[in-house]
This record gives sequence, C-alpha cells and structure tokens, in this order.
Amino acid sequence: TCAALALLGGSVAALGLWKWLGTKRIQKKMEEARRTRDEGLKKMAKAVQQFREQVPSVQTDAILSLPLLELTGRLQEGSLSPRTVLYTYLEKALEVTQQTNCLRHFIPECEEQLQEIERRKEKGLLYGIPVSIKDHIGHKGQLATCGLVQCLGTLMEEDSVLVKVLKRQGAIPFAMTNVPQSLFSYECSNPIFGQTLNPLNPQRSPGGSSGGEGALIAGGGSILGMGSDVGGSIRLPSSFCGLCGLKPTAQRLRWVLGLPPNPALLRGSVPCALGPMARDVDSLALCMKALLCQEMFQLDPSVPPIPFNEEVYSSSTPLRVGYYDTDGYFPLPPCMRRAVRETRHALQAAGHQLVPFSPPRIPYVMTELFMKTFFADGGRTWLDVFKGNIVDPGLKPQVNSCKMPRLVKKLLALLLKPLLKDVAMISTCRSVEEMWDHHHQVQVYRSQFISQWQELQLDVVLCPVLGPAFTMGYPRKLLAAISSTMLYNVLNFPAGVVPVSTVTEEDEEELKLYQGCCDDPWDRTLKQAVSGAVGMPVAVQCVALPWQEELCLRFMKEVETLSRDR
Repeated sequence: TCAALALLGGSVAALGLWKWLGTKRIQKKMEEARRTRDEGLKKMAKAVQQFREQVPSVQTDAILSLPLLELTGRLQEGSLSPRTVLYTYLEKALEVTQQTNCLRHFIPECEEQLQEIERRKEKGLLYGIPVSIKDHIGHKGQLATCGLVQCLGTLMEEDSVLVKVLKRQGAIPFAMTNVPQSLFSYECSNPIFGQTLNPLNPQRSPGGSSGGEGALIAGGGSILGMGSDVGGSIRLPSSFCGLCGLKPTAQRLRWVLGLPPNPALLRGSVPCALGPMARDVDSLALCMKALLCQEMFQLDPSVPPIPFNEEVYSSSTPLRVGYYDTDGYFPLPPCMRRAVRETRHALQAAGHQLVPFSPPRIPYVMTELFMKTFFADGGRTWLDVFKGNIVDPGLKPQVNSCKMPRLVKKLLALLLKPLLKDVAMISTCRSVEEMWDHHHQVQVYRSQFISQWQELQLDVVLCPVLGPAFTMGYPRKLLAAISSTMLYNVLNFPAGVVPVSTVTEEDEEELKLYQGCCDDPWDRTLKQAVSGAVGMPVAVQCVALPWQEELCLRFMKEVETLSRDR
C-alpha cells in the first residue's frame, strides 16, 4: 500500500512538474515574441528619427489631416512624396501604439515597397498610401498569430493575394495590428501582445476582432486599414471607434493564405469576409475600386471578375430604404436606436422612401444558424486551438462553456436561460446528416430573407449596430449582443457602419430607464457596459443585397453626408 501511495504521489508530482515546464515554455515563447515586437518598434522609431533629421521641415499635422482622396491626389501629382507620407504615418503610429497597444508588429519591408513604387513608371490607385493590416492577413516574412502561441514559429512564405494587390496598386503595408486570441471575440486582447485600448477613451474597448485596426485608425496612426469580419469584426470596432467600415460579400475579395486551421475563420456556411476600415466612406470606395482589379481576378480565379461600378456609387437616384431599430432579440441602448430614428428622418427629408422592415426569427438565426456553425462539434475544434496556450481572460467564459458536458449545457440552457444566454446558444450537430441539414437551413433562411426584401421592393436597409463602446471587460460577458451584425454574416450581405452622432447627456438619462427585453441580469449587464459614454461615437448600419457593395457604399455615403449636414 505504501509503495502504491508513493508511486501515486510520484506520478502526481511528475505531472505537476511537466505542466509547470510546459507553462514556462509557453511563457518563454511569448516573451520572445514581445521582445521581437519591441525591437521592431525601436527600429521603426530610429528610422523615423533619421528621416526627421534629413527632412526637418515636414508639415506633419497638415499631412495627417488630409482625407484619403486628397492625399492620393497630392501623391499622384507629386506635391507630396511617398517617403514623406510613409514616415509621417510611421511616427504617428508609434505615438498611437504607445497610448493604445494597437500594433502587433512593424513591417520593415515597407522600405523595400517604398523603393519599388518610386522606381515604377505606372502609379496605382493607392500610390504611396501607407496601409495597416490585421494580424492574420498574410504578409511575406511576417507572422500571422491570431494571438496564439502555436503560430509564433511560422513566418509567411509569401504575401496573401490581398497584400499582393495592395502593393500592385502602389500601397505600402507598414504595420500589422493586434487581435483577440483566436479572433473569436469582440474585445481586443491576447496573452502574447496584451490588451488594446480605445484611443477615444482608454477605459473602453476598441471592439474586435479588428480592434487593433480600429484603435490605430481612430488614433490617426493609419489612413486605411484592412480587417476581417465573421460576426461583426470590422463593423464593431468601426462603431466603437467612430470609423467607417465595410464587410463585403465574403467572396468579393480574396482574403488570406497559409493560416493554421481556425474555426473563427474557416466556417463554410457563415464565411469570413475581408474589407476596409477608414475615416470616411470615400476611402472605403477607393480601396474597393483599387482591389477589384484585373490583378485580383488573375491571382485568384475564384473571385468573380466584377470590377467596381463607379456609376452605381456616384448615382443620386432616390432609394427605397427598409428600416428597423431593434431586431427583437437584443434591444440596444437608446442612443443607438436614436441614431436610426434621426437618420431615417434625414433620409426621408432628402427624398428617399422609407419602409418599415422586420428581420425574421433572429433568436433562431442566432442560436440555430450562427452559433451552430461555430460550435457544431460542441466547440471541440475551437478548444483545440488553445492546446499549448494560456487562455486569455476575455475568452474564459466561452472556453468554460465549451468544456461543459453536453447534458450539463442542456440543463443549464433549460434552467438558467435568462441568466446564461451564451451557454444556451452553444448547440451542436450530432451527426453528419444533421450538419447537412444545418447547411440547408442557412440557405433556406437566406432565401426567405431575400424574398421578404424583394416583396417590399427595397434597395437597401438601415438598421442599428452594437454600441457605444463597451467599458473594458464587458464584451466577454455579452457574446450574444452581436446579433445586429451577426445577421448579415449568416446572410452574406454587404454591410457597412457609419458614425452619425455621439452619446448625449439625454441619452444617458434615457439609459437609466432602459430595461431591455425583460430587465433581466443580461439586460442590466448591457446597461453597465455602455453607461458613462457621453461623447463616444454613435453609428448606424447600412445593408445591401449580395454583390451590391457599390450600392451599400453609395447608401453609406448618403448617410454620412446627411449626418454631417445636421
């Protein structure tokens, strides 16, 4: 008996030592990654300093204040040099990341790209424009980490198609931005590179998963960024940071190369879309025009060869606009509903026709279509990406939910639905047959939604987006709050966000009376998440049918113009 106990004790001690050594290995890898990042930023700062010494008379503020269209014009005519613009934005990006921790890595190859475009006779549409890109968008010689330790050892062997096309159009990718671990979160934190803050208020989240992009652009450190969106990951940071962002139809742009399997990206029935983020709608349109070129269609024949339709974007024909201010599943704060109401009135006054629209069966879409896409296997594939990783605190609630036995989840969903809606949402497919049926149900829902849209003869839809920016730590408590954006991932419709207002004192007073669906703990958590946000951006969401990005952008431009005139 004593020998057995000694053997058991020795085994437990050995297991404990093995786990401790594993954790130390992980921590060492993370420290090395942070050190590499910091060394890169120091090189960036040194290069900026050398440029400042060589060209001391640069009008930094004047360059940073130029809208993208004006900046491209100045670069094309030669009154500004690509070198001056690049180093001006490098300097500002360093300043912004010191305040917000938004950069994951500086791209030293930007100097080579600068020299390359200076040699070229032909100037692309984005000639000399510094562009930031989200962590997982493949750039040769750089990591694509998704905030995961197992991705730290593999450098990209070539540029992704998107980066190749950006470079062909004369853009200069100069920085990669931070993301939440595994990308499956609308916070922006991972154990390797840490927490990104909102530049408008450091106590608030910049949103996610393109949160590093949101923070960098909103802080003025980038004029154009590329993000990705599978549940709102372009639109939520745009809403939280006061930016314009477009999620195109997923297949309109080619997105990434060479990534490790990631369930937040590789889900067939709810595909990941890649799109631009910027300070105004014209910037998004220019970016789409530049990307939808022959180079894109040749590099990836699976992208439909549909060039940007300038005629649709420039049209002034009155639109028939469907609208709603709540999806019936997750009531948003008063300021977000006010934004839809005021925008609706402004559109009506401008001669557009407004038609009430009610999106069908959102609770069903959220639980049975969206969440089942990601957790069809009970979350096992997603949990696999955390092997050999320290789990970020922002993901622990979801990770713990996935680890529960299926029967426990069922009981919790039944008994505590108002309290634990996120647990209730994790439904699974128990067979291949059930998985095929799930794919079929997504297609059926899309068809029904399009039929309802066409019966009302709508051109576009105006609706709310989640906001204003949550206080740090709250997104992890409210995963289901993304229903406003998630819907258009399931549908695979182009959808964009435009800031139209800011939170007022009156909004704060109304928030005190907010009860959500039934004033349950879930509704009260949302109230806590958004309270005290006076002055923070308030946005609306604009939607069009698949492949109609130009119409979506045209509608966004109209909303932007009317909001600025108010």
